[in-house]
Amino acid sequence: MLEGGDEKVPKGSREGASIVCFYWEDGVDHKLQGLAAQFKEMDFTKDSLTQRFEQHSKALASQAAQDELWRAVLAPKFTSMELNILYSYVIEVLICLHTRVLDKLPDLVRGLPTLTSILRRKVKNQRIGVVWESVLEECGLQEGDITALCTFFIAHGHRAEYYGAKVRQMYIRDITFLITNMVKNQALQDGLLKAVQIIEKGKAVRAPEEQKSLLKELLPSVRN
Repeated sequence: MLEGGDEKVPKGSREGASIVCFYWEDGVDHKLQGLAAQFKEMDFTKDSLTQRFEQHSKALASQAAQDELWRAVLAPKFTSMELNILYSYVIEVLICLHTRVLDKLPDLVRGLPTLTSILRRKVKNQRIGVVWESVLEECGLQEGDITALCTFFIAHGHRAEYYGAKVRQMYIRDITFLITNMVKNQALQDGLLKAVQIIEKGKAVRAPEEQKSLLKELLPSVRN
């Protein structure tokens, strides 16, 4: 029906349209909320997968670096004399590190009988970790150097012999040249060069030959 050129909409129709519109808007809101929740869940899943991928990538990179280090340790064809001399420097440095940590933690001497115990407990025990870091800093070493030196010790400890300072000087005048010429892996080369530097500068106490048996208890004798 027309009145004054305008169409009158029955009251019931207007109310019905309002109800339909209300339910339509309410339905849209629910859908939007559902989509928002789905996107949020997708973001969480993406972040979780990204984190897991990054952790996996780091683990693979770490394993690859360890494998490369082991190959580097076993690759050089040292003579028995050369191997024994390098091994002796490594022994003295590792004994030095163990001793220095115990000097700073006298109340934990019985609880840290080996270098292995220090390496294991420093992760969860903040006090041990702090002391360990300070000892490394004093000696000019980093964790990568320790990994290289421990790997060298484990790889050759079953057949190498300890030589004191006088014997070392008698047979090899320039140990630095030997290392740079024979060891191509940078991590291993750095670790061995630093070990020699520490000993030659007198930062480590000379280790008597009978301490060789002690050091064999400081590290595992087999590769994990």
